[in-house]
Amino acid sequence: MIDPKTLAARFPGDFTFGVATAAFQIEGASKADGRKPSIWDAFCNMPGRVHNRDNGDIACDHYNRLEQDLDLIKDMGVEAYRFSIAWPRIIPDGTGPVNEAGLDFYDRLVDGCKARGIKTFATLYHWDLPLLLAGDGGWTARSTAYAYQRYAKTVMARLGDRLDSVATFNEPWCIVWLSHLYGIHAPGERNMQAALHAMHYINLAHGLGVEAIRAEAPKVPAGLVLNAMPVIPRSQSKADIAAGERAHQFHNGAFFDPVFKGEYPSEFVEALGGNMPAVEDGDLKIIGQTLDWWGLNYYTPLRVADDPAKNGDFPWTAEAPRASDVKTDIGWEVYAPGLKHVVEDLYRRYELPECYITENGACYNMDVVNGEVDDQPRLDYYSDHLAVVADLIKDGFPMRGYFAWSLMDNFEWAEGYKMRFGLVHVDYDTQVRTLKKSGKWYRELASQFPAGNHKAG
Repeated sequence: MIDPKTLAARFPGDFTFGVATAAFQIEGASKADGRKPSIWDAFCNMPGRVHNRDNGDIACDHYNRLEQDLDLIKDMGVEAYRFSIAWPRIIPDGTGPVNEAGLDFYDRLVDGCKARGIKTFATLYHWDLPLLLAGDGGWTARSTAYAYQRYAKTVMARLGDRLDSVATFNEPWCIVWLSHLYGIHAPGERNMQAALHAMHYINLAHGLGVEAIRAEAPKVPAGLVLNAMPVIPRSQSKADIAAGERAHQFHNGAFFDPVFKGEYPSEFVEALGGNMPAVEDGDLKIIGQTLDWWGLNYYTPLRVADDPAKNGDFPWTAEAPRASDVKTDIGWEVYAPGLKHVVEDLYRRYELPECYITENGACYNMDVVNGEVDDQPRLDYYSDHLAVVADLIKDGFPMRGYFAWSLMDNFEWAEGYKMRFGLVHVDYDTQVRTLKKSGKWYRELASQFPAGNHKAG
């Protein structure tokens, strides 16, 4: 563990420290004030999809405890709050009437942040697609990209005058591969053709969303949040290096190349082209608009090796052994150098704008004992990874901010309430919040910066 004052001295004075959440994971109130179901509400109600059939009906009850939670963020001394907006609250059917009560909630959220001197970093889509759109094919339908554009335009017309930053999507990789190929997340598809259609239409929706943001709120910096994989080959053999390149194209290039190069990766397209949807004239120009920033979500590395036995299954790789047995309670390898590896690799490959670490954190399931949560492994994880961010700044990379995942324990998707990532412990029976040891350390780190004093304006 690094002393927070010592670590803070390694960051520039204008570096942003924040905390992050997502709407479905914390808000609850799933049927309140005109909200209608999302694909995740349906997924939670299907046996065998989510641990314990947990759901987001109550979650952290953030919808009803907004003021308390905003006070909690202020008390943590951070400068910024990254949150997502629930499409099913704004346009409950995905298309059709706008729900003013939903917009009113986010008015209160944004105004509450401003009153406390907290910068607002909004994410327009964090996986909660309105359920009715699934009847039209969901993300496998081109029409969903245009429904998203209208949603983005509606949100920015209402909130854009007060937002400090906005992201179109959180983690397209999860929406595409985890949700439409591996079947682990909603809607639970296991089909390459469906995944590739979702990939292109989400990329297209991102570009249409950028257009909507700049039409309604041109002064708000627009970006995209990607959980890029630090692909690490098992060896330096030609076969393993080639496998690493294929893995990059599949896991990273499918999203980075169209956005930052205006094309899809060549080997990827050649291998899977028969399942690709039609890329219409003008699509890649829409997708490839220049961004003001990009966000990186990092938790663990991807170690790969060549696997000829998977020759019919691009990217023809197998998982390689971990570098160590150190892992979090969700089973992910702890490897802070992976953060440096992926940033260096991506800036080598692409012309990228400035970067925010929009998520970074660790799952450890310590409970409250005598009013305290001693989560030293999480504290060490933050300390080690923030030291890497400081190294990247020293090396000249344009790292502008860091958002801890997460502000509080919450609904962890397919893992339900079993896994805890929060700086703040949540008792889901009583909704009592308890600042963990890691949260106290992060509060001391953030408070070293002038922004930690929350001088509004």
